[in-house]
Amino acid sequence: MNAFLQWTATLLTIVAASTIAAHISQKATGIAFVVFTISSLLWIGFATMENDHGLLVTNIALTGINLLGVYRYLIRKKPA
Repeated sequence: MNAFLQWTATLLTIVAASTIAAHISQKATGIAFVVFTISSLLWIGFATMENDHGLLVTNIALTGINLLGVYRYLIRKKPA
């Protein structure tokens, strides 16, 4: 189970980071932040199982940052 979480989180992190770096469109970037959020949650699960406090704290913070990205790119209305 730990290996599955670790490798799934790794692949999702790479896909999300690549998509954000490419900035294909605002919607694609927003979706990448959703993927990043999922990967952060998987990393939190993995860190909890492995008792890795540094990884846990990092991904709790990254989950908040990723949710800000989801809000900014997918939810927030642009000012007129």
